[in-house]
Amino acid sequence: MSQQAISPSPLISLSQISVRIDERDILKNVDFSLYPKEIVTLIGPNGAGKSTLIKVLLGIVKPVSGQIQSTQKLKYSYVPQKFNPSHSLPLRVSDLLELESCDATIKEEIIRDTGIFRLMQSKVQQLSGGERQRVLLARALLRHPDILVLDEPMQGLDIQSEAELYDYVRSLPEKYGCAILMVSHDLQWVMQGTHRVVCLNKHICCSGSPENIQQHPEYQAIFGTNRVFYQHHHDHCAHGDSATPCQHDTRPHIHPEPEA
Repeated sequence: MSQQAISPSPLISLSQISVRIDERDILKNVDFSLYPKEIVTLIGPNGAGKSTLIKVLLGIVKPVSGQIQSTQKLKYSYVPQKFNPSHSLPLRVSDLLELESCDATIKEEIIRDTGIFRLMQSKVQQLSGGERQRVLLARALLRHPDILVLDEPMQGLDIQSEAELYDYVRSLPEKYGCAILMVSHDLQWVMQGTHRVVCLNKHICCSGSPENIQQHPEYQAIFGTNRVFYQHHHDHCAHGDSATPCQHDTRPHIHPEPEA
């Protein structure tokens, strides 16, 4: 994946963010920034606070301390892990997409690119996991977001559907001008599909290019030292890190569990 230039000014910056829920520290002194057209993948063990960090970014959870700054009023789109509307709700794909206003030409392009045209009259509840994720991604893009947040969007998909959807996600920053923050347990995607990796375990353990983060002691302490992943050749990676081609490996996953 060719790495585009990253603007020196972040879209949004979180500084010293801490969150406590029921007297438990969920996040402690987290510093995080997201840049225009950047793809950042958030990883970490179960219970690390990844979903909470997303909720802080979206304004759903208010931190007990810290600051959030942005250079402009940002528009967000969020694709959740699961979307299971009641079967009693007569919701077709076309109905769901009509909830978002968008230029007709762009809407047609998004419907075509996500491959959901034939699903437009289907009930959302009857879609397969892969079909439903494509529909949710299409709806998210109709909002023309500055930041697209994807929380384990590939969970439950077969390998072919994952590969196709990941390829499409990689094209979105250049195609629609959005930055992407994704939570993923698929380390193979993390190491070849993203510009920057942020490892969270209540605090930021380490952050950097996919190539460099694999050598970080805190990453190795969580995920082990015996995995070396294939890397696409990059012109350069986010914030000037150099790219190094790595050896191919199979597709390991960290098995997700519900977390704060």
